[in-house]
Parts: sequence; structure tokens; C-alpha cells
Amino acid sequence: RLADPIYAVILLRSFVLAGVATAICLVLAFPLAWFIARSGRRKNLYLHLVILPFWTSFLVRTYAWLFLLRETGLLNSALLSLGILREPLPLLYNPGAVILGLVYGYLPFMVLPLYAAIERLDKSLLEAAADLGARPLSTLFRVVLPLSMPGIRAGAILVFIPCLGAYLTPDLMGGGKTIMIGNLVQNQFTTARDWPFGSAVSLALMAVVMLLLML
Repeated sequence: RLADPIYAVILLRSFVLAGVATAICLVLAFPLAWFIARSGRRKNLYLHLVILPFWTSFLVRTYAWLFLLRETGLLNSALLSLGILREPLPLLYNPGAVILGLVYGYLPFMVLPLYAAIERLDKSLLEAAADLGARPLSTLFRVVLPLSMPGIRAGAILVFIPCLGAYLTPDLMGGGKTIMIGNLVQNQFTTARDWPFGSAVSLALMAVVMLLLML
């Protein structure tokens, strides 16, 4: 049954959504980690702000996004009251909302490894690149990024793997329309009562994760 095209589509969608969320987290986290690493005495304050969302339940934070994005939510209500929109935008129950929830939930897992890697960078290397005529963009791609690869790899693993197995965010913010591997496993154990197939899907997911970790 794992070879069924329907499950292949779910698997592919899960990989795509997890990959897009990981890429967005990397793009957002790198400048933030750089800013924190170069903030001097205030870096501890900024690090506390990064981990501050962990002080509340992930479920509560997801419901907060539902309150913000639903048709009668805060964002649509504000845009309607300002006359910018004539009817509410469909901000929920689509792949974009799922990606937003994944990025929000797992962005700190990308920021912290990147911060640790950037913090260890030797500033004299950046000065040497500038002395040799390298422009900031060239220094970024030829010096900073290669030296930050351990943090990038660690952050990508810490974000991609939880996103791949996520079921709460797709269930709530996808509204049952965006099904990922985690939702498939949950449905097999709770709704379909097909525990052998659910176990097989879970084992397949674990095998994929282990392969990624080995690579």
C-alpha cells in the first residue's frame, strides 16, 4: 500500500513543504543570527527573545495564528475596517498557512545553531577579505557562508526533520486539506484503525529520517 500513488503524493508534498519551510527559516535566521552575534552586550537579551516562544505551548501558539488569520480574525478585520479589502482573504486552510505555521514554530531551531557558528567566526578573516578588496557580498558567499556550514547543516536537520513529521500544524492551519505524513499516521491510528499500515508508514518515515541524518 505504500506504493499507492496517493501516498506517494502525500510523501512528496511533505518533503516539499518541509523543504520550503526549512529554506525560509534559513533565509530569515541567517541575518538574525548575524545581528545577534554582532550585538555585543545585548546578545543575551536577543537570545532570550528568540527562545521566548518556547515558554508557551506550541498548541496555544498555533491557535493564536488561527485567531489572527481566520476570515473573522484580527488581520482580515483590520484590513476590512480600513477599507483595503471588500471581502476577507482566505489566509487559512491552504499550504501557505501550513508553511507559515512551520516557519514560526521551528525558526528558533535554525537561529541558535547559526548563531553558534557565526559567533565562532574569526573577525580577522573578514578584515583580511576586506583588505584584499572583497566586497561585502563576495565576503558573505566566499568566507562567511563556507565557515558557517556546520551551523547551516545542524539548523537544516533540526528544522527539516520535525517539519517532515509535523501533524499538528497541518491539521489546524491546513484544515484537513493539506495532509502530510504525520497526519496520515495519525489518521491510521485514530480514525481508520489500521494500526499495521500506520506502523509501516511510521517505520518508513523513521527510515527516511535516519538516511538524512547519515547523509
